[in-house]
Amino acid sequence: MKKFIVLALTAAMTLTLASCGGKSSTGSVYYLNFKPEADAAWQELAKTYQEQTGVPVKVVTAASGDYSTTLNAQMGKSGAPTLFQCGNAQGLADWNDYCLDLTDTDVVKEMTTSDFNLYNEDGELKAIGYCYEAFGIIVNTALLEEAGYSLSDINNFDSLKTVAEDITSRSDELGFSAFSSAGLDPSSSWRFSGHLANMPLYYEFRDDGVTEQPATITGAYLDNYRDIWDLYINNSTCAPTELNAKTGDESKAEFVEGKAVFYQNGTWEYSGLLEGGMSADDLAMIPIYCGVDGEENAALCCGTENCWAVNSQASEKDIQATLDFMKWVVTSEEGTTMMAEQFGPIPFKNAKTPENVFFADANELIANGNYTVTWAFNYTPNVDSWRAGLVTALAAYSSDQSDANWDAVKTAFVDGWAIEYKTQNG
Repeated sequence: MKKFIVLALTAAMTLTLASCGGKSSTGSVYYLNFKPEADAAWQELAKTYQEQTGVPVKVVTAASGDYSTTLNAQMGKSGAPTLFQCGNAQGLADWNDYCLDLTDTDVVKEMTTSDFNLYNEDGELKAIGYCYEAFGIIVNTALLEEAGYSLSDINNFDSLKTVAEDITSRSDELGFSAFSSAGLDPSSSWRFSGHLANMPLYYEFRDDGVTEQPATITGAYLDNYRDIWDLYINNSTCAPTELNAKTGDESKAEFVEGKAVFYQNGTWEYSGLLEGGMSADDLAMIPIYCGVDGEENAALCCGTENCWAVNSQASEKDIQATLDFMKWVVTSEEGTTMMAEQFGPIPFKNAKTPENVFFADANELIANGNYTVTWAFNYTPNVDSWRAGLVTALAAYSSDQSDANWDAVKTAFVDGWAIEYKTQNG
């Protein structure tokens, strides 16, 4: 009888210990991080979570530019990562069998948008975009107010055009222009052959339901592309004929020095503008408007390759531990603070407002229900060659804004896409 009681007590103690956080009952987390600059922050956050919950969290950071190689090596070992990066369609094709379907998980229920998530051909949610970058039109709000306007006066192409052309008509009196130079020097041209070109690509792909690189495009929104390009170059700090030699640094300097109200660029420019002497209070970012119906409801052009995937081959306990950790990261005070500091805007309900005001603008627009203009330019085939052809055509058109020269832009855009697709894909 005594022997039976001892055995029963031993079993009870074993169950009690397991339920109090032993790995056998709670599982563990292994995160393979791909941003070396965030390693220290992730290590500290993992330590905090482990202290609070007793759940082991290991963070390993791949060397810069070596993530794919590291992931392949780690996935082939026992105790493989339970949380890893799967940032684009190619990554999803490579790792689909290792990516858990995250549909209806608690962390996904915390998201404010699905625009940055990756789905496989069966519609399964395989990776979630946990942060993003954005680009749009950066505004010097102090100069805008000096010209007699506020941000609320601009919510579509027509209103942007009205403001810009009015500033141009009074530029001598005001002492500044509407737009900084839309330089076509290689240091600047990517803003227009890549980022501005995203506008007609996004709307065409949205209409046509494009979800993978198409072999051909129609250029259905190239008139809108022309309208916004004309607005940029005809209401600028320089003559359109000078654009071919204008650099990115010159365009930025014009904006920093108060020579222009508007400057197309992205969230990554924020710290540089402050270092140049601008005040955060005088900066904002608005969407790129080009005259498409309903664009009053547009958000910024946002995209990411920062996507989390959960290893479907891990044990059930480790999968659950990983999902719990992910939810804690995007809902807790400690997690959301770190994410705001390291990654800026995150598409989750409890996201903190980042210090970068452009990130804050992006978050606010999405939180208000505006649709995200996603990065359709990521589908561009043989990207450097396609953009080079487009820049050449834009330069010729800018010097002589004739319909014939715009037809050459259309040819570079549409026919050039088909040519580069064949070159890339055979």
